Amino acid sequence: MTAASLSDVLQAAMGGGYAVAGLVVLGWEDACAYVEAAEQAGIPIILQAGPGCRAHTPVPVLGKMFRHLADRAGVPVVCHIDHGYSLEDCLEGIDNGFTSVMFDGSKLPISENVDITARIVEKARAAGVSVEGEVGFVGYAEGAASATTDPGEAARFERESGADALAISVGNVHLQTEKTAGIDFKVLASIEAATTLPLVLHGGSGIPIETRRKLARETRVSKFNIGTELRMAFGQALKENLQSHPEAFDRLDLLKPTIPAVRDTTLQVIRNIGPTPP
Repeated sequence: MTAASLSDVLQAAMGGGYAVAGLVVLGWEDACAYVEAAEQAGIPIILQAGPGCRAHTPVPVLGKMFRHLADRAGVPVVCHIDHGYSLEDCLEGIDNGFTSVMFDGSKLPISENVDITARIVEKARAAGVSVEGEVGFVGYAEGAASATTDPGEAARFERESGADALAISVGNVHLQTEKTAGIDFKVLASIEAATTLPLVLHGGSGIPIETRRKLARETRVSKFNIGTELRMAFGQALKENLQSHPEAFDRLDLLKPTIPAVRDTTLQVIRNIGPTPP
């Protein structure tokens, strides 16, 4: 199946009352595990290359890897640049086979955020690529504090940027190892009333499973970014393998058990927020 755009999968999710997982990729093993889970469940996914991933592996390599997996998958797979902090970051993704890019202008004044996003949208549209933007700042556990999304700014961003999806800050936090995020449903409702785009929640690992399901079923949140809980599954599987096989030294033998562990965790994530089985 040909790689899908973000707009393709999020419009279907928004109309169908479910959400799609944006899965943070750090290497070949987790990317394979995500696609295996998607095919087993029959549910689309979004493979995401964030700043850490891009610092570790060049974007041209990631583009070929993501497209190799996506083009051979039996379900829609989006190839997504996550947290591009500049026009150049996003254009590099577009030029290297990604079907979706996210410009993170959340720290910029809204006018500058809108302007740069609109310039990226113009380039992306010509290439058949979707664009996700962000209004409001999603903070980090033990790091920078969040700034809640202003509904009026969200409405302006949608109206003037041309983006296909909007990431918002309503109590979600990046890099949480515990599911403690308290979503502000009142602010979310105000944002929904002011906009029409599919909404995105970064920091999905910190949102309780039941809350993620409720948001997917009852709101316009159509994408959850999930990374930390999948990294934890990878790390635990690797530790257990090292403890069980202290004599092992080969990279392939060491990493092989991480694939089924991450696949099983991914299955739980995507089935929880995904379409209800017929």
